[in-house]
Amino acid sequence: MKKLDLLTPIGIFIGLTSIFAAVYMNAIEGGGSIVFLFQWSSIFIVLGGLSAAILVNFSNHDLKLLPKVFKESFKTSNNNLEDLIGNFVDLSTKARREGLLALEAGIEEVDDPFIEKGVLLAVDGIEPDTIKDIMMAEVVAMEERHRKGRLIIEKAGEYAPAWGMIGTLVGLVLMLQNLNDPSTLGPNMAVALLTTLYGTLLANLVFIPMSNKLANSTEDEVFIKQIIVEGVIGVQSGQNPKILQEKLSAFLPSQKKGEEEEEESGENLNV
Repeated sequence: MKKLDLLTPIGIFIGLTSIFAAVYMNAIEGGGSIVFLFQWSSIFIVLGGLSAAILVNFSNHDLKLLPKVFKESFKTSNNNLEDLIGNFVDLSTKARREGLLALEAGIEEVDDPFIEKGVLLAVDGIEPDTIKDIMMAEVVAMEERHRKGRLIIEKAGEYAPAWGMIGTLVGLVLMLQNLNDPSTLGPNMAVALLTTLYGTLLANLVFIPMSNKLANSTEDEVFIKQIIVEGVIGVQSGQNPKILQEKLSAFLPSQKKGEEEEEESGENLNV
């Protein structure tokens, strides 16, 4: 399950607010205006050039992934490892008591299609090595899909500063062509500097952080799927629920494992 991650929009908002606040305070002290930050010619150069570069770099099929990729960067996984391990312990207990075929009856209640697929493979009596190969192949395919979608954001982070520099060169050329007219120096210099600002800002506040966040999300999802694979293999091979729990608990962070050990010690003392 995934839920809305407010940290992404909050981070972008804080970054933009910090810049505008600094410029606004400087404008008040100097008697200027914050309006100078908005130069449509600079915005057109950066966004237009960036869009053109992305269109040249990727196919139509790849670009169709872009809306979904942006949407994923505003989401976060809501996985509870303790609950996941507990589910496999329950499945293992049921399988040992009633047999693997009994697991098929309640499989519709499982929310995760990956778990459902693994359990159905186990119920079908497929060998553990084959189950692992099938499920890990799906994990590899998922990583590749995520990589291709993330690559668009990564390239946007590379191209944005470059187009900012191109805009800077355009502004400098215009300024040098009109040195005899002092009134044009200010606007042309603004175009030169603001395009660099826009390109760098887009890269370092939006595209690169989003790309890194998507990469971290993929790593987390692969980690969860590895736990699921080990859990399915344990259920299929008829492992003791207690042993399976110990095995899967190795994936928990050290702090969580310490808390579980303390809880077990307390239960033993109470007994």
